[in-house]
Amino acid sequence: MNLKFAVTAAAFCVTTAAIAQTKWDLPAAYPATNFHSENLAQFAADVEKASAGKLKITVHANASLFKAPEIKRAVQGGQAQAGEILLANFQNEWQIFGTDGLPFLADSYDTSMKLYKAQKPALEKKLAEQGMVLLYSVAWPPQGIYSKKPINSAADLKGIKWRAYSPATSRIAELVGAQPVTVQAAEFSQALATGVVESTMTSGATGVDSKLYEHLKYYYDAQAWLPKNAVMANKAAFDALDAATRQTVLKAAADAETRGWTASRAVNTKTLETLKANGMQVLPPSAQLKADLKKVGDTMLKEWLDKAGPEGQAVVEAFRK
Repeated sequence: MNLKFAVTAAAFCVTTAAIAQTKWDLPAAYPATNFHSENLAQFAADVEKASAGKLKITVHANASLFKAPEIKRAVQGGQAQAGEILLANFQNEWQIFGTDGLPFLADSYDTSMKLYKAQKPALEKKLAEQGMVLLYSVAWPPQGIYSKKPINSAADLKGIKWRAYSPATSRIAELVGAQPVTVQAAEFSQALATGVVESTMTSGATGVDSKLYEHLKYYYDAQAWLPKNAVMANKAAFDALDAATRQTVLKAAADAETRGWTASRAVNTKTLETLKANGMQVLPPSAQLKADLKKVGDTMLKEWLDKAGPEGQAVVEAFRK
């Protein structure tokens, strides 16, 4: 082999190796320090390592590539090869997306996992119809009520400016007589600082992410529901991978799901301690508040079933078995 040919062959190999690496963008809506984002980063690292660099996934946290409401459409349309969404945000599009946003249907990690298993077949089918593949899903810690003033019953929420981030949280506000204000996670702190909102229902994790203790005094650990984030891939992008790389992605996704649920439990305990350490009063809801919220939950489940039809009924029945 002459020297010129050897150099050309080597250059060709380098070029081929460079071409062989597939790059994916994965937009996400939450800060890089959030446990969901950290889990995504680990997922991306696992894929790159296990595929020997064949697939490199770049995670764009904190809505830096697409805003939260835009991520699903970006993945569907192929502007991003994968993405993470809060399922409940898309309930208006398809009611089953909002199953885990129904108050007091699943109010613990164990029941939330049971609900996920009941919801998953319909979820995978719907996403496939929309040109996407469900990779994994992880629950947020249980949702509670944050407020500037003490809340002893639903009557105390009347007229309060309530941050809503999904159709379900907007409906809760309406049912208790609060004023729903739609604010995304990335803009939450500013909305509190400027008085645009003064109360919300979210997790301890978001409370710490957004430093809610700087603006609000009370957290009622209502454990109302555990909404899930879902990570999906564009089906065409996924199918374009070779069989071994597809299996690598699915294995890393399964590991991320297991790891994420474990992290969520740990984060729940830790974040409630952080809220207390920063001067917030973390309290159980009063019997009256719990009873009032249960009524809201019953109303919302009935409304949801009316809209979701037989498909929704099947999910709830599978969950209640």
